[in-house]
Amino acid sequence: MRIGIGYDAHRLVEGRSLVLGGINIPFDLGLLGHSDADVLTHAVCDALLGAAGLGDLGKHFPDSDERYRNIRSLFLLEQIGEMVRKAGYAVVNIDAVIVAQRPRLAPFVGRMVANLAEVLEIDPVRVNVKATTTEGMGFEGRGEGMSAYAVVLLKNLE
Repeated sequence: MRIGIGYDAHRLVEGRSLVLGGINIPFDLGLLGHSDADVLTHAVCDALLGAAGLGDLGKHFPDSDERYRNIRSLFLLEQIGEMVRKAGYAVVNIDAVIVAQRPRLAPFVGRMVANLAEVLEIDPVRVNVKATTTEGMGFEGRGEGMSAYAVVLLKNLE
């Protein structure tokens, strides 16, 4: 068994779509980044890579590479899922939390779970996503950005 942790944060700005777990969330602001800036999926990607001992998201998909500009993070997750399988591991479970003051994310969590599970080809019961606020504290609480944390447990298939 191997465990990995992932973290990501992006600034909220006007003129961008808000994408979390591959879902376009109706909101007046979106996350700024080289890709679609999906903090949830990025945190899961880094947790998977860390658990498998494969580095981090920036190592495999650097923001200096124009091929990845505006790329869908679910595509990156799909590639990382394949890397993890090739390294001889299977996902036991994923637990993630999105930190955002607004918008209210609870109505979208089920679809986020379904997307992550489908892309990784695992049963959705192995994926848990939560959303929380910071009661107005910090950059998330002030509405300046969002962050996400993820923990992944992998098992060796050999």
